[in-house]
Amino acid sequence: MSGGGPEPSSPRFLAALCAIAFGCYVAASIRIPVLPLYARSLGLDATEIGYINTGFFLVAGVLSVPLGMASDRVGRRVLVRSGLALLAVAASLLSVSTTYGQLLASYTLLGMGVAAFTPTMMSLVADSSPATHLGRAYGWYTTSLYVGMSVGPAVGGYLASHWGYRQAFQVSAGLLWGVFLLTWRFLARPGTASGVPSGRARPKTGIRETLANRRLLGCWVATVGGCYGLGMFLIYFPLHGRAAGLDAGAVGLVFFTQGLFNAVSRRPLGAWSDRRADRRPWVVLGMVGFATAMMALGFAGRSLWFQVVSVGLGVSMGLAFTSVGALTAEVVPPGARGIAMGGYNTSIFLGMMLNSATMGPVVDRAGFRAGFALAAGVIVGCAGLFWWLTPRLPARGAAPGGR
Repeated sequence: MSGGGPEPSSPRFLAALCAIAFGCYVAASIRIPVLPLYARSLGLDATEIGYINTGFFLVAGVLSVPLGMASDRVGRRVLVRSGLALLAVAASLLSVSTTYGQLLASYTLLGMGVAAFTPTMMSLVADSSPATHLGRAYGWYTTSLYVGMSVGPAVGGYLASHWGYRQAFQVSAGLLWGVFLLTWRFLARPGTASGVPSGRARPKTGIRETLANRRLLGCWVATVGGCYGLGMFLIYFPLHGRAAGLDAGAVGLVFFTQGLFNAVSRRPLGAWSDRRADRRPWVVLGMVGFATAMMALGFAGRSLWFQVVSVGLGVSMGLAFTSVGALTAEVVPPGARGIAMGGYNTSIFLGMMLNSATMGPVVDRAGFRAGFALAAGVIVGCAGLFWWLTPRLPARGAAPGGR
């Protein structure tokens, strides 16, 4: 292999992917507690803040499938680097945005970067792992991702409190450019191992056949429901926490606690799901636990209780999303992973987009308790639909893609 990086089939390659994900999500997540508070300081209300996030989620969701398919054709490396470059440019633009329209445009560009980066990285994780170890592989990868997502908001809250909102966005941009440079050393060239698409090889499974896969559709539905709740936490918790008397640093600390427990639970929960013949019950259990914690979050009003609830949010999300991520890769052949993971990420952004589009008016008119309770109901409903759509899989290692 040329380029000096680890082989795609080796544990070192998975470790490199985890390091890239960690760096990216630390940098990109700096904005999470900062954007709502910065937008509020510019005079925007909860509905307008929700619409800014809606633009981000809409673009990321619409583009995830075609960009996932592109990674199946032209190789993963190009999409990963393009996504990082777009994320860095968007963070720079956020630092100079002063109007609703400018924030919306910057967040839209951010969505394009996420759509290029996220499904491609998840496909690379599946490419580097045998079917019997997918849970563990996604456990390691998503642990790295969520450690990054726990550190990033804490850093963002600190920077916003001590340096200012715009300076926090500038730090985010600088770190993203640093991760972009790291990919030139640690990402292998296309075609260095089987399972990693090279050149212009086309996927073996088309979009129509993929969409006819009930198990895959069930995974996407579960992801939409879980991310409807995740969107509620990411977008409206900073406002809920501020209304309860938390400052930007304390809001960032709640994000840190949730992300930390989300992260540290994923490796053991992923390995545990690999030892179970059926991952579906763990998806449902995680989603029901997430809904319960979401309901409790609406009733929390003191810093200690926010921290306690954030532990439940983190562990339940770790169980649900690790299980459904592994299941998504498991139910399709390797040649369709870009499409499947593109759809998985579309489901992530669709769930958060639906939340940001619908919850602003609910929060403005009925309050945070009603908003968090409604989000919990959506999570439970999607868990039930997932169970109905997803028949039990054949023995692990059998041909994937069953209907």
